[in-house]
Amino acid sequence: MDLFSDDARHNPYPIYAQLRAAAPVFHEPQSGLWMVFDYAGVRRALTEHETFSSRHGPADWMIFQDPPRHAQLRALVSRAFTPRSVANLERRIDAIARELLDRVAGRGAFDLAADFAVPLPMIVIAEMLGVPAEDRPRIARWNDVLLRMSYLVADSPQAEDVFREFGVITQGMSEYLAALLAERRAQPKDDLLTRLGEAEVDGARLTHHDILGFLQLLLLAGSETTTNLINNAMLCFIEHPDQLALLRRRMDLLPSAIEEVLRFRAPLQWMFRLTTRDVELHGQTLPAKTLLLAMIGSANRDLAAFPDAEKFDITRDPNPHLAFGHGAHFCLGAPLARLEGRVALTALLERFSTIELAESEPWEPRKGLHVHGPTRLPINVG
Repeated sequence: MDLFSDDARHNPYPIYAQLRAAAPVFHEPQSGLWMVFDYAGVRRALTEHETFSSRHGPADWMIFQDPPRHAQLRALVSRAFTPRSVANLERRIDAIARELLDRVAGRGAFDLAADFAVPLPMIVIAEMLGVPAEDRPRIARWNDVLLRMSYLVADSPQAEDVFREFGVITQGMSEYLAALLAERRAQPKDDLLTRLGEAEVDGARLTHHDILGFLQLLLLAGSETTTNLINNAMLCFIEHPDQLALLRRRMDLLPSAIEEVLRFRAPLQWMFRLTTRDVELHGQTLPAKTLLLAMIGSANRDLAAFPDAEKFDITRDPNPHLAFGHGAHFCLGAPLARLEGRVALTALLERFSTIELAESEPWEPRKGLHVHGPTRLPINVG
């Protein structure tokens, strides 16, 4: 069994169900990693930072910090990345979505991923930061490398190449960021980069290194989560036409439908934690300094937390999924992902009365081991 193979990542849920029932805490022999698969165990690993630390990341990002450092960075970033600033993006996101769909209008078929789900969040983030349009291809190349960072955690054969690539782009991003921050200091703008440079809490401000880490995190998490949310939503709707028909009749169910997509096909499948002490989970003792993967994608299908967990139900309520994490590390960008998903799916469903898969072959998973969604998603529309 290889949970990191393309076949498993295309549809990991049968394996998840077997392991939840037989071995909710599992030592994966190929990678040497420990994994926890049930809802209660995953939630505990994401919540108890004193026992399950985040301090084992391949980069010095906010998500790889524990309190109090994590709380300090989050407070500073939150001053710039406010709910109000996100909500104000709705009209612009809608315009971008409709512009992208205009480009494929009349084709009858297009690649939902390449033509819509990938560029939409990338353009939104670039505009939020104030990055010039001509630099977007550079941003996309950086994101491709960042997406492969999960290979470092899994200790795969590609790890050495990925680590080297990450070092190269980090240097390039640092130089690029320094030039942009200098421009903002000389001439502030109404953008996220200016606000990050000005953010202050109790006399503390973000350093260049802090902002660089957040920029990398924003590119990766901010684009990939939304890309997979859009693609996975279409997969769910196509595979469950009764739910799509219900949504078309009742578009007021769209927010609930998005939450069900996040549960049923979580864009982020796992997060890692490092045990700080010997800890018992489901009768097994994990030694201190054990790397543990909290399998969010599995937890979201646990029958102990979700009645009819294998059923895709856009009316599900309550829906306490863990797609955006839990506790102190709950995703800061969740409101943006939800907003982009709602606007993007509204535009798609209003534009096309029929949406079908254009290929019968299994779709190829995206490059990051930790994410769930297709690299390509050709669809026929009408």
